[in-house]
Amino acid sequence: MEKLNLSIVTPYGEIFSGQVDSITMPGVEGEFGVFYGHSNLLSLLKAGVIEFAYNNKRELVAIDWGYADVSATKVSIIANGAVAIGGNDESAISAGIDSARKLLEDASDDRVAISSVVSRIEQVVKSGI
Repeated sequence: MEKLNLSIVTPYGEIFSGQVDSITMPGVEGEFGVFYGHSNLLSLLKAGVIEFAYNNKRELVAIDWGYADVSATKVSIIANGAVAIGGNDESAISAGIDSARKLLEDASDDRVAISSVVSRIEQVVKSGI
């Protein structure tokens, strides 16, 4: 399977850079997925979670808002604010979830949407990132 080059950056630095199998992003028109060979696309992203898979594992990054530039071989995401969620122990994961919740609360007044995103993060973490 061909890999996509993914780059996620914020004004404060790089969050992730590497090759991935697939990416799911929170577009303003709805969530969408990208695989190698996707057609060119520029999308505004809303507050939510970027999920990507590589090496038989999944990673999550919560964002407040941003842009995604998609081509057949590369996805570049520029986010205003982002928090990587993961780690090797429960305290790191818990701290990531708390930071993501704060980022999302600062980005949106929609408590239902925030609860939904946080619930999804917790569900993915429980299933084993």
